[in-house]
Amino acid sequence: MRTADEGVRNRARSLIVFLGVSVLAGALVAGLAIPLAGLTGLVTEKAAVSVQSLPQELKPDPPAVRSRVVAVDGSWIATLYEENRVPVRLEQISPIVRKAIIAIEDSRFYEHGALDAQGTMRALIRNQSKGAVQQGGSSITQQYVKMSLIEKARTAQEREAATAVTYQRKLAELRYAAAVEEEFSKDQILEGYLNLANFGGGTYGVQAAAQHYFSTSAARLTLPQAAMLAGLVKNPTGYDPTNDLKRAKDRRDLVIRRMLALDLITAKQAADAIKAPVIDQKKIHKVPNGCANSRYPFYCEYVVSKLLDNPALGTTTKERDHYLKTGGLTVRTSLDPRIQAAAQASIRQHSRISDTAIAAITIVEPGTGMVKAMVQSKPYGSSKNHTYYNLNVEKSYAGGYGGFQNGSTMKAFTIAAAIQKGFPLSYRINSPARIDLSGKRFRTCRGWTRDPDYHPKNSTRSGNLTLIEAARASTNTYFLQLSQRTGLCAPATIARNLGMYDAQTLEPLQQVVSFTLGVGYVTPLMLSNAYATFAARGKYCRPVVITSVQDKARRPIKTPGTECRQAIAPQVADGVNRVLSAVMEPGGTGGRLNFGNWDLAGKTGTIQDNLAVWYAGYTPNLAAAAVVADANLPYTNLKYGHTLDGRDISDPTGSGTAGPLWQSAMRSALKGMPLRRFVPPTAKVVKGGVKSPQP
Repeated sequence: MRTADEGVRNRARSLIVFLGVSVLAGALVAGLAIPLAGLTGLVTEKAAVSVQSLPQELKPDPPAVRSRVVAVDGSWIATLYEENRVPVRLEQISPIVRKAIIAIEDSRFYEHGALDAQGTMRALIRNQSKGAVQQGGSSITQQYVKMSLIEKARTAQEREAATAVTYQRKLAELRYAAAVEEEFSKDQILEGYLNLANFGGGTYGVQAAAQHYFSTSAARLTLPQAAMLAGLVKNPTGYDPTNDLKRAKDRRDLVIRRMLALDLITAKQAADAIKAPVIDQKKIHKVPNGCANSRYPFYCEYVVSKLLDNPALGTTTKERDHYLKTGGLTVRTSLDPRIQAAAQASIRQHSRISDTAIAAITIVEPGTGMVKAMVQSKPYGSSKNHTYYNLNVEKSYAGGYGGFQNGSTMKAFTIAAAIQKGFPLSYRINSPARIDLSGKRFRTCRGWTRDPDYHPKNSTRSGNLTLIEAARASTNTYFLQLSQRTGLCAPATIARNLGMYDAQTLEPLQQVVSFTLGVGYVTPLMLSNAYATFAARGKYCRPVVITSVQDKARRPIKTPGTECRQAIAPQVADGVNRVLSAVMEPGGTGGRLNFGNWDLAGKTGTIQDNLAVWYAGYTPNLAAAAVVADANLPYTNLKYGHTLDGRDISDPTGSGTAGPLWQSAMRSALKGMPLRRFVPPTAKVVKGGVKSPQP
């Protein structure tokens, strides 16, 4: 029970509050500084000094705007945001929305200045009587200031200061509000407010809210819709109709009745609005956030990783990430939904997510480096038979698996080195079923290397073979001897110039005796792009997943684009194309994979113990690499205990296991494309200048 003295003291405090607010209101409206003496009895000297030291001008940061990632045709890939917001101008917002907000939040907004003295005084007196801050009384301008300070906050301390439930913070808001009213018109303030406000459901700003709750725009909102949104601002979670429909309706109807009381709507309009449903669940549209919710999550994450490496987005990774999610950027990528669908259909046709083996395919456009498709058999996620690893890319990317050993697909670089050195396409080497290379010296870029105990063998044709015949059959002993004659430096240099490196260590591929039969770990992206260089007549292009970045004003942001160079002579590439075309002719290891009237070239790849099998091939239009492998440690032979498409892999080969994946993807991807031909090799390339050794 309060004593008489306590009652007197409370009444005295209320009177002081009344006088303080009146003086403060006058000072702020007049644009004056807050005198320290005027705060006596209202706040502490420390608080007064802190308010006095505040700058008198508020420069709001641009509101956080969601960014989007799109495919080559402009279709949606992903939306990235910290706050789901789409800013709009005031004239793009229905007038009924403006009326609803003003009615429930600040009915005299256009009549008073920064401070609604009546509302603030009423709130302060109530808070004094309760001994705590229970009622806001903030004007729309004050609320806008608070939202702006929260938006500017970059640290937890700044966010805490912007939301602290104290008189000091309210006084600071008032001071800023006076400056805002001085600089901006009422309409500008209202526009900023409606774009900053939290409307629940993860939406910020009235445009995003209209899209989320009603699948419409801010310009087309109806009275009951506008009233519901206006009611959300006070408690975005509590009044969210998807959380509590009854509470949301009660709040919406309160707004409608307030609008009626202010003669902003007619009685009939109010009655009809109150009868209207609060929400149509079928029209609720959630904007998925991040790559995890993308149609192409692995590709999307790879794009984001490249964006976070771009210094044009910020000096640190944290700054780039923040700008990416708040800058309203439009990121255009090289992904082609039609080609992606073709590759994905091949994965579905030839594999199952329950398989113990994995499959992956990347498709690249020769001459541009544009990565058109990137698919794999294990979907994105943490569920059973899902993964967060992108099986197509290097390990330096956080989600990158880091590649697989690629076997005889490396022979293509030995072929290129031989042609470059003048070996004719008819160059013959006696290639027995098994050969002893123990201790044989192979020249490297820095000297020599040897293997003290090496007895490689063929799994296919042996004999006195030409370069074309050996490629068609993928004869190991031929290519080992050929690489001994070209030296390891030439094929290794060509491989490096075509973007090949170890996807685990990011180091150059080791120049070892078995280089031509496979070395290190490479990715489908890396291999398809290297083979695309042959298709482009020796023009190597750095793989491109991002074609352009624009800010919210559609101004370009510097981003690495197409970077191409002539990595090998066109005539050398023409020779490689002729040799690898033979692989897909009848009798070749890829002969069963030929289709249509296309010029096709390719190469199989099977690594020791069948831990992975590959098929990489191309036309002048597209290049693709497909891999089937054991992706779980400890790696085991695909022949034992592994399934693909639900069936045991009894005979894992590049052509029979990975080849069908490549064929189905390429056959569909090439549909509708112009028929282009390889340039025939010159007579000089065909005949060469190095004679075959005598048998």
